[in-house]
Amino acid sequence: LNEEPLIEEIICADYDEKAVAEMEKTLSKAKGVKVNARNKADIVAAAKGVELIVNGLAPDFNVNVLEAALEVGACYQDMASGPVSDIGFVEAVERAFSYDEKFKAKGLTALFNTGSAPGIANVVTREAVEQLDSCSEIEITVYDGIWSKKFIPFWWSPETAFGDMAAKPICYKNGEFVRSQPFNDPRMEDFHYMDGKRRTVDHEHEEPVTMGLLSDKVLKGVKKVNFRYGGPGLDLAQDLYKMGLLSDKEIDVKGTKIVPMDIISKLTPPAPKYPDEIQAVLDEGMVSEEGAFRIRVDGDKNGTKTRIDCFINGPGLTEAFEKANITHESYLTGQAAFLFTKMFVNNKIKTRGAYPPEVLESAERSYYLEEAAKLDITVDQNISYTIK
Repeated sequence: LNEEPLIEEIICADYDEKAVAEMEKTLSKAKGVKVNARNKADIVAAAKGVELIVNGLAPDFNVNVLEAALEVGACYQDMASGPVSDIGFVEAVERAFSYDEKFKAKGLTALFNTGSAPGIANVVTREAVEQLDSCSEIEITVYDGIWSKKFIPFWWSPETAFGDMAAKPICYKNGEFVRSQPFNDPRMEDFHYMDGKRRTVDHEHEEPVTMGLLSDKVLKGVKKVNFRYGGPGLDLAQDLYKMGLLSDKEIDVKGTKIVPMDIISKLTPPAPKYPDEIQAVLDEGMVSEEGAFRIRVDGDKNGTKTRIDCFINGPGLTEAFEKANITHESYLTGQAAFLFTKMFVNNKIKTRGAYPPEVLESAERSYYLEEAAKLDITVDQNISYTIK
Protein backbone atom coordinates (compact mmCIF):
# COMPACT_ATOMS: atom_id res chain seq x y z
CA LEU A 1 0.00 0.00 0.00
CA ASN A 2 2.83 2.36 0.85
CA GLU A 3 4.06 2.11 -2.74
CA GLU A 4 0.69 2.80 -4.38
CA PRO A 5 0.96 6.25 -6.07
CA LEU A 6 -2.72 7.10 -5.53
CA ILE A 7 -2.48 6.67 -1.76
CA GLU A 8 -1.66 9.86 0.14
CA GLU A 9 -1.94 8.64 3.71
CA ILE A 10 -2.45 5.35 5.55
CA ILE A 11 -3.97 5.69 9.00
CA CYS A 12 -2.91 2.66 11.05
CA ALA A 13 -5.39 2.36 13.90
CA ASP A 14 -5.09 -0.27 16.61
CA TYR A 15 -5.39 -0.71 20.37
CA ASP A 16 -1.90 -2.27 20.37
CA GLU A 17 0.47 0.70 20.57
CA LYS A 18 3.49 -1.44 19.66
CA ALA A 19 1.78 -2.55 16.43
CA VAL A 20 0.89 1.05 15.61
CA ALA A 21 4.47 2.21 16.24
CA GLU A 22 5.85 -0.62 14.10
CA MET A 23 3.67 0.40 11.15
CA GLU A 24 4.60 4.07 11.52
CA LYS A 25 8.26 3.11 11.55
CA THR A 26 7.96 0.80 8.54
CA LEU A 27 5.69 2.84 6.23
CA SER A 28 6.52 6.38 5.13
CA LYS A 29 2.84 7.20 4.44
CA ALA A 30 1.61 5.81 7.75
CA LYS A 31 0.12 7.74 10.63
CA GLY A 32 -0.43 5.74 13.81
CA VAL A 33 -3.53 6.19 15.96
CA LYS A 34 -4.58 4.28 19.06
CA VAL A 35 -8.24 3.30 18.72
CA ASN A 36 -10.68 1.35 20.88
CA ALA A 37 -12.82 -0.38 18.23
CA ARG A 38 -15.51 -1.19 20.80
CA ASN A 39 -16.30 2.52 20.68
CA LYS A 40 -17.71 3.53 17.28
CA ALA A 41 -16.97 7.20 18.00
CA ASP A 42 -13.27 6.33 18.28
CA ILE A 43 -13.33 4.77 14.82
CA VAL A 44 -15.24 7.71 13.34
CA ALA A 45 -12.79 10.20 14.81
CA ALA A 46 -9.80 8.31 13.38
CA ALA A 47 -11.45 7.77 9.98
CA LYS A 48 -12.69 11.29 9.19
CA GLY A 49 -11.74 12.15 5.62
CA VAL A 50 -10.72 8.64 4.58
CA GLU A 51 -12.12 6.99 1.45
CA LEU A 52 -11.67 3.36 2.52
CA ILE A 53 -11.68 1.59 5.88
CA VAL A 54 -9.92 -1.81 5.93
CA ASN A 55 -11.10 -3.80 8.94
CA GLY A 56 -8.60 -6.43 10.09
CA LEU A 57 -10.29 -7.02 13.43
CA ALA A 58 -12.17 -10.05 14.73
CA PRO A 59 -15.73 -10.27 13.32
CA ASP A 60 -17.28 -9.14 16.62
CA PHE A 61 -16.16 -5.61 15.68
CA ASN A 62 -17.62 -5.65 12.15
CA VAL A 63 -20.88 -3.87 12.94
CA ASN A 64 -19.09 -0.97 14.65
CA VAL A 65 -16.68 -0.57 11.74
CA LEU A 66 -19.42 -0.90 9.11
CA GLU A 67 -21.50 1.76 10.87
CA ALA A 68 -18.45 4.01 11.17
CA ALA A 69 -17.77 3.64 7.43
CA LEU A 70 -21.31 4.69 6.62
CA GLU A 71 -21.06 7.66 8.98
CA VAL A 72 -17.84 9.01 7.46
CA GLY A 73 -18.83 8.11 3.89
CA ALA A 74 -16.07 5.58 3.25
CA CYS A 75 -15.97 2.28 1.41
CA TYR A 76 -15.35 -0.77 3.58
CA GLN A 77 -13.38 -4.00 3.48
CA ASP A 78 -13.01 -6.83 6.01
CA MET A 79 -11.47 -10.30 6.27
CA ALA A 80 -14.23 -12.40 7.83
CA SER A 81 -17.92 -12.36 8.81
CA GLY A 82 -17.95 -14.85 11.69
CA PRO A 83 -18.07 -16.33 14.16
CA VAL A 84 -19.49 -13.62 16.41
CA SER A 85 -20.70 -13.71 19.99
CA ASP A 86 -24.18 -12.22 19.63
CA ILE A 87 -25.77 -14.31 16.81
CA GLY A 88 -25.17 -17.55 14.90
CA PHE A 89 -22.63 -18.01 12.10
CA VAL A 90 -25.12 -18.03 9.22
CA GLU A 91 -26.92 -15.05 10.72
CA ALA A 92 -23.62 -13.15 10.97
CA VAL A 93 -23.03 -13.62 7.24
CA GLU A 94 -26.61 -12.61 6.49
CA ARG A 95 -26.07 -9.48 8.58
CA ALA A 96 -23.14 -8.52 6.36
CA PHE A 97 -25.39 -8.86 3.30
CA SER A 98 -28.04 -6.73 5.04
CA TYR A 99 -25.83 -3.66 4.58
CA ASP A 100 -26.22 -3.86 0.80
CA GLU A 101 -28.91 -1.20 0.40
CA LYS A 102 -27.32 1.12 2.97
CA PHE A 103 -24.03 1.23 1.06
CA LYS A 104 -25.77 1.47 -2.32
CA ALA A 105 -27.76 4.47 -1.08
CA LYS A 106 -24.54 6.31 -0.30
CA GLY A 107 -22.80 5.26 -3.52
CA LEU A 108 -20.33 3.12 -1.57
CA THR A 109 -19.04 -0.45 -1.64
CA ALA A 110 -18.56 -2.81 1.32
CA LEU A 111 -16.53 -5.83 0.25
CA PHE A 112 -16.46 -8.48 2.95
CA ASN A 113 -14.44 -11.69 3.41
CA THR A 114 -11.31 -10.51 1.57
CA GLY A 115 -8.38 -12.54 2.87
CA SER A 116 -7.17 -15.82 1.40
CA ALA A 117 -9.99 -18.15 2.49
CA PRO A 118 -12.43 -16.53 2.26
CA GLY A 119 -11.16 -14.03 -0.28
CA ILE A 120 -9.04 -15.20 -3.17
CA ALA A 121 -10.78 -18.58 -2.74
CA ASN A 122 -14.06 -16.94 -3.74
CA VAL A 123 -12.56 -15.28 -6.81
CA VAL A 124 -11.01 -18.53 -8.04
CA THR A 125 -14.23 -20.43 -7.35
CA ARG A 126 -16.28 -18.02 -9.46
CA GLU A 127 -13.70 -18.22 -12.27
CA ALA A 128 -13.99 -22.03 -12.31
CA VAL A 129 -17.79 -22.00 -12.15
CA GLU A 130 -17.93 -19.63 -15.13
CA GLN A 131 -16.37 -22.37 -17.27
CA LEU A 132 -19.37 -24.65 -16.67
CA ASP A 133 -22.94 -24.58 -17.93
CA SER A 134 -24.21 -25.58 -14.50
CA CYS A 135 -22.57 -26.29 -11.14
CA SER A 136 -23.47 -29.16 -8.81
CA GLU A 137 -20.80 -28.99 -6.09
CA ILE A 138 -18.01 -26.76 -4.76
CA GLU A 139 -15.47 -28.01 -2.26
CA ILE A 140 -12.71 -25.80 -0.83
CA THR A 141 -9.86 -27.55 0.97
CA VAL A 142 -6.95 -26.03 2.89
CA TYR A 143 -4.13 -28.23 4.21
CA ASP A 144 -1.57 -26.38 6.36
CA GLY A 145 1.50 -28.54 6.90
CA ILE A 146 3.87 -25.75 8.03
CA TRP A 147 5.27 -27.24 11.26
CA SER A 148 8.28 -25.91 13.13
CA LYS A 149 10.52 -27.45 15.79
CA LYS A 150 9.47 -24.57 18.01
CA PHE A 151 5.90 -25.34 19.10
CA ILE A 152 3.63 -23.10 16.99
CA PRO A 153 0.36 -25.00 16.40
CA PHE A 154 -1.31 -22.21 14.42
CA TRP A 155 0.02 -19.30 12.39
CA TRP A 156 -2.91 -17.06 13.27
CA SER A 157 -4.74 -16.45 16.56
CA PRO A 158 -4.75 -19.75 18.54
CA GLU A 159 -7.98 -18.73 20.29
CA THR A 160 -9.68 -18.18 16.93
CA ALA A 161 -8.22 -21.39 15.51
CA PHE A 162 -9.33 -23.59 18.43
CA GLY A 163 -12.76 -21.96 18.38
CA ASP A 164 -13.10 -22.70 14.66
CA MET A 165 -12.02 -26.31 15.17
CA ALA A 166 -14.53 -26.91 17.97
CA ALA A 167 -17.42 -25.37 16.02
CA LYS A 168 -19.96 -27.43 14.12
CA PRO A 169 -19.16 -27.20 10.38
CA ILE A 170 -21.74 -25.77 7.99
CA CYS A 171 -22.40 -27.30 4.58
CA TYR A 172 -24.79 -25.86 2.01
CA LYS A 173 -27.00 -28.64 0.61
CA ASN A 174 -29.96 -28.20 -1.71
CA GLY A 175 -30.98 -24.80 -0.43
CA GLU A 176 -30.33 -25.45 3.26
CA PHE A 177 -27.44 -24.92 5.67
CA VAL A 178 -26.68 -28.22 7.39
CA ARG A 179 -24.62 -28.51 10.58
CA SER A 180 -22.49 -31.57 11.41
CA GLN A 181 -20.33 -32.57 14.35
CA PRO A 182 -16.81 -31.08 14.68
CA PHE A 183 -14.14 -33.00 12.72
CA ASN A 184 -16.84 -34.59 10.58
CA ASP A 185 -16.11 -36.84 7.59
CA PRO A 186 -12.34 -37.47 7.95
CA ARG A 187 -10.80 -38.34 4.58
CA MET A 188 -7.32 -39.12 3.37
CA GLU A 189 -6.81 -36.79 0.40
CA ASP A 190 -4.39 -36.95 -2.51
CA PHE A 191 -2.87 -33.60 -3.52
CA HIS A 192 -1.07 -33.88 -6.81
CA TYR A 193 2.26 -32.35 -5.70
CA MET A 194 2.68 -34.03 -2.28
CA ASP A 195 3.86 -37.58 -1.64
CA GLY A 196 1.20 -39.62 0.10
CA LYS A 197 -2.25 -38.70 1.33
CA ARG A 198 -3.16 -36.07 3.93
CA ARG A 199 -6.07 -36.08 6.36
CA THR A 200 -8.79 -33.41 6.14
CA VAL A 201 -12.17 -32.89 7.82
CA ASP A 202 -15.22 -30.64 7.46
CA HIS A 203 -14.60 -27.20 8.95
CA GLU A 204 -16.72 -24.13 9.75
CA HIS A 205 -16.07 -21.30 7.28
CA GLU A 206 -17.83 -18.46 5.47
CA GLU A 207 -17.65 -19.82 1.90
CA PRO A 208 -20.46 -22.40 2.15
CA VAL A 209 -22.71 -19.66 3.54
CA THR A 210 -21.99 -16.84 1.08
CA MET A 211 -21.91 -19.23 -1.88
CA GLY A 212 -25.11 -20.91 -0.76
CA LEU A 213 -26.86 -17.55 -0.46
CA LEU A 214 -25.55 -16.58 -3.91
CA SER A 215 -26.10 -19.97 -5.55
CA ASP A 216 -28.60 -18.85 -8.17
CA LYS A 217 -27.25 -15.32 -8.56
CA VAL A 218 -23.60 -15.99 -9.47
CA LEU A 219 -22.78 -19.70 -9.06
CA LYS A 220 -25.06 -21.35 -11.62
CA GLY A 221 -27.37 -23.05 -9.16
CA VAL A 222 -24.76 -24.93 -7.14
CA LYS A 223 -26.41 -27.58 -4.96
CA LYS A 224 -23.64 -28.30 -2.45
CA VAL A 225 -20.80 -26.17 -1.00
CA ASN A 226 -18.38 -27.41 1.65
CA PHE A 227 -15.12 -26.33 3.30
CA ARG A 228 -12.45 -28.73 4.60
CA TYR A 229 -9.25 -28.28 6.58
CA GLY A 230 -6.27 -30.40 7.57
CA GLY A 231 -2.80 -30.27 9.08
CA PRO A 232 -0.90 -31.02 12.31
CA GLY A 233 -2.71 -28.18 14.11
CA LEU A 234 -6.05 -29.80 13.35
CA ASP A 235 -4.84 -33.16 14.68
CA LEU A 236 -3.79 -31.47 17.93
CA ALA A 237 -7.14 -29.67 18.19
CA GLN A 238 -9.07 -32.90 17.70
CA ASP A 239 -7.21 -34.59 20.57
CA LEU A 240 -7.89 -31.61 22.83
CA TYR A 241 -11.55 -31.62 21.76
CA LYS A 242 -11.93 -35.31 22.64
CA MET A 243 -10.58 -34.53 26.13
CA GLY A 244 -13.10 -31.71 26.58
CA LEU A 245 -10.36 -29.09 26.63
CA LEU A 246 -11.93 -26.96 23.87
CA SER A 247 -15.17 -26.58 25.80
CA ASP A 248 -16.36 -23.09 26.73
CA LYS A 249 -18.47 -24.52 29.57
CA GLU A 250 -17.30 -23.86 33.11
CA ILE A 251 -16.14 -26.89 35.13
CA ASP A 252 -15.12 -27.42 38.74
CA VAL A 253 -11.52 -28.46 39.42
CA LYS A 254 -10.80 -29.00 43.12
CA GLY A 255 -13.21 -26.24 44.08
CA THR A 256 -12.07 -23.79 41.41
CA LYS A 257 -14.31 -22.83 38.50
CA ILE A 258 -12.44 -22.81 35.19
CA VAL A 259 -13.28 -22.78 31.47
CA PRO A 260 -11.12 -25.36 29.64
CA MET A 261 -10.87 -23.26 26.46
CA ASP A 262 -9.55 -20.32 28.52
CA ILE A 263 -6.72 -22.50 29.85
CA ILE A 264 -5.79 -23.83 26.41
CA SER A 265 -5.89 -20.35 24.86
CA LYS A 266 -3.73 -18.97 27.66
CA LEU A 267 -1.10 -21.71 27.42
CA THR A 268 -0.86 -22.00 23.64
CA PRO A 269 2.00 -19.89 22.25
CA PRO A 270 0.81 -17.16 19.88
CA ALA A 271 1.83 -17.06 16.25
CA PRO A 272 5.07 -15.11 15.77
CA LYS A 273 4.25 -11.57 14.70
CA TYR A 274 7.46 -9.57 14.48
CA PRO A 275 10.56 -10.32 12.35
CA ASP A 276 12.77 -11.27 15.30
CA GLU A 277 10.14 -13.77 16.50
CA ILE A 278 9.84 -15.38 13.05
CA GLN A 279 13.60 -15.52 12.67
CA ALA A 280 13.86 -17.34 16.01
CA VAL A 281 11.42 -19.99 14.72
CA LEU A 282 13.40 -20.46 11.51
CA ASP A 283 16.69 -20.60 13.42
CA GLU A 284 15.37 -23.47 15.50
CA GLY A 285 14.41 -25.34 12.32
CA MET A 286 11.41 -26.64 10.42
CA VAL A 287 9.86 -30.12 10.55
CA SER A 288 7.83 -29.63 7.37
CA GLU A 289 6.87 -26.87 4.93
CA GLU A 290 4.04 -28.17 2.82
CA GLY A 291 0.50 -27.15 2.09
CA ALA A 292 -2.40 -27.31 -0.33
CA PHE A 293 -5.16 -24.86 -1.18
CA ARG A 294 -7.60 -26.50 -3.56
CA ILE A 295 -10.86 -25.36 -5.10
CA ARG A 296 -12.81 -28.28 -6.58
CA VAL A 297 -15.82 -27.53 -8.77
CA ASP A 298 -18.09 -30.20 -10.26
CA GLY A 299 -20.74 -29.52 -12.86
CA ASP A 300 -21.92 -29.95 -16.42
CA LYS A 301 -20.31 -28.64 -19.61
CA ASN A 302 -21.86 -29.37 -22.99
CA GLY A 303 -23.76 -32.31 -21.53
CA THR A 304 -20.65 -33.85 -19.92
CA LYS A 305 -20.04 -34.12 -16.18
CA THR A 306 -16.87 -32.16 -15.56
CA ARG A 307 -14.55 -31.54 -12.62
CA ILE A 308 -12.21 -28.55 -12.36
CA ASP A 309 -9.48 -28.56 -9.72
CA CYS A 310 -7.75 -25.24 -9.03
CA PHE A 311 -4.68 -25.05 -6.78
CA ILE A 312 -3.74 -21.67 -5.31
CA ASN A 313 0.02 -21.38 -4.78
CA GLY A 314 1.89 -19.06 -2.43
CA PRO A 315 5.23 -18.86 -0.59
CA GLY A 316 5.97 -21.10 2.39
CA LEU A 317 7.24 -19.75 5.71
CA THR A 318 10.92 -19.50 4.73
CA GLU A 319 10.20 -17.87 1.37
CA ALA A 320 7.60 -15.47 2.80
CA PHE A 321 10.07 -14.31 5.43
CA GLU A 322 12.78 -13.81 2.82
CA LYS A 323 10.37 -11.79 0.67
CA ALA A 324 8.62 -9.66 3.26
CA ASN A 325 9.79 -10.47 6.82
CA ILE A 326 6.41 -12.03 7.62
CA THR A 327 4.94 -15.55 7.92
CA HIS A 328 3.37 -17.52 5.06
CA GLU A 329 -0.05 -17.02 6.66
CA SER A 330 0.43 -13.25 6.89
CA TYR A 331 1.81 -13.16 3.34
CA LEU A 332 -1.03 -15.03 1.63
CA THR A 333 -3.83 -13.52 3.69
CA GLY A 334 -2.26 -10.07 3.79
CA GLN A 335 -1.37 -9.86 0.12
CA ALA A 336 -4.72 -11.33 -0.91
CA ALA A 337 -6.42 -8.61 1.15
CA PHE A 338 -4.05 -5.93 -0.15
CA LEU A 339 -5.05 -6.73 -3.73
CA PHE A 340 -8.70 -6.05 -2.95
CA THR A 341 -7.60 -2.77 -1.35
CA LYS A 342 -5.57 -1.98 -4.47
CA MET A 343 -8.71 -2.49 -6.54
CA PHE A 344 -10.51 0.12 -4.43
CA VAL A 345 -7.58 2.54 -4.68
CA ASN A 346 -7.38 2.20 -8.45
CA ASN A 347 -11.16 2.43 -8.93
CA LYS A 348 -11.43 -1.10 -10.30
CA ILE A 349 -14.52 -2.00 -8.26
CA LYS A 350 -17.61 -0.56 -9.93
CA THR A 351 -20.56 -2.31 -8.25
CA ARG A 352 -21.99 -0.54 -5.18
CA GLY A 353 -23.49 -2.31 -2.20
CA ALA A 354 -22.28 -4.94 0.28
CA TYR A 355 -21.12 -8.31 -1.02
CA PRO A 356 -18.30 -10.93 -0.97
CA PRO A 357 -15.64 -11.40 -3.71
CA GLU A 358 -17.51 -14.05 -5.72
CA VAL A 359 -19.86 -11.24 -6.84
CA LEU A 360 -17.05 -9.31 -8.58
CA GLU A 361 -17.43 -8.98 -12.35
CA SER A 362 -15.23 -10.80 -14.89
CA ALA A 363 -12.90 -7.84 -15.57
CA GLU A 364 -12.50 -7.24 -11.84
CA ARG A 365 -11.63 -10.88 -11.17
CA SER A 366 -9.14 -10.94 -14.04
CA TYR A 367 -7.41 -7.82 -12.75
CA TYR A 368 -7.22 -9.34 -9.27
CA LEU A 369 -5.63 -12.60 -10.44
CA GLU A 370 -3.18 -10.82 -12.76
CA GLU A 371 -1.99 -8.65 -9.88
CA ALA A 372 -1.80 -11.69 -7.56
CA ALA A 373 0.56 -13.42 -9.98
CA LYS A 374 2.94 -10.45 -9.71
CA LEU A 375 3.18 -11.24 -5.99
CA ASP A 376 3.89 -14.96 -6.65
CA ILE A 377 0.34 -15.97 -5.76
CA THR A 378 -0.68 -18.10 -8.71
CA VAL A 379 -3.40 -20.55 -9.71
CA ASP A 380 -2.93 -23.92 -11.44
CA GLN A 381 -6.32 -24.48 -12.94
CA ASN A 382 -6.06 -26.65 -16.02
CA ILE A 383 -6.44 -29.87 -14.11
CA SER A 384 -9.87 -30.83 -15.37
CA TYR A 385 -11.35 -34.11 -16.44
CA THR A 386 -14.60 -35.87 -17.04
CA ILE A 387 -16.07 -37.78 -14.10
CA LYS A 388 -16.70 -41.31 -15.28
